[in-house]
Amino acid sequence: MSRPPLPPFDAPSARAKVRAAEDAWNSRMPAMVAAAYTADTLWRNRSTFLAGRTAVEAFLTRKWQAEQDYRLIKELWSFGGDRIAVRFAYEARRPDGQWFRAYGNENWAFAADGLMAVRHASINDLPIREDERLFHWPPGPRPEGHPGLSDLGL
Repeated sequence: MSRPPLPPFDAPSARAKVRAAEDAWNSRMPAMVAAAYTADTLWRNRSTFLAGRTAVEAFLTRKWQAEQDYRLIKELWSFGGDRIAVRFAYEARRPDGQWFRAYGNENWAFAADGLMAVRHASINDLPIREDERLFHWPPGPRPEGHPGLSDLGL
């Protein structure tokens, strides 16, 4: 099984990989998202350390139960060889109704088959009011033409 585009990445293939990841995460389907990672993937997400695709799927299941109305935008920051760095922001609502925007950076390393072997994510949350939300599209992938992070000044 392979997950194109494959490393080594050039600018178009790195952008395609980032957009594919964004679209998958916006699906909020843990099994589908986890399938993009190697069986022995290693993750750091904030202060949570995970090993293996099964742990990733369980983590994402819990995440999207707690983060309602989730909308994510990723933007390519840098790439080289089998590595990609992205910055991202997402908006979600906690079970108590509080909206927040999370800002972060991810460093990715890929196996030769295009599956992600390592993901390190640093993330900070900012509470926002509902009228401060910037990500307004139906559940699922961000529509073509919707502003990206730089366009939104984020």
